[in-house]
Amino acid sequence: MPAVHYTVELPDGTQRHCYSPSTVIHEHFKAGDVMTMSDFISRSRTALNAASDRVRQRFGFACSSAMDQLSEIESWGSSCKPDGCVRILTL
Repeated sequence: MPAVHYTVELPDGTQRHCYSPSTVIHEHFKAGDVMTMSDFISRSRTALNAASDRVRQRFGFACSSAMDQLSEIESWGSSCKPDGCVRILTL
């Protein structure tokens, strides 16, 4: 299953490198997208759960790396304003 690495810019200007175990992430984000932090977290939750489900369907177990990435994203989000802008830099 092809993994996808992507980079986001948080509202404070820091860049974070992210991981998805599946290309399903392309259904939720594209390079250049700008959204609020709350929308980014919500879309990440949907996308990374779908990615983990694809791993489960193929290999019989969920992807802990996808859930770890989601946990990191939720952690960053808790330190940012919900209406702050997040930009998808690369995907």
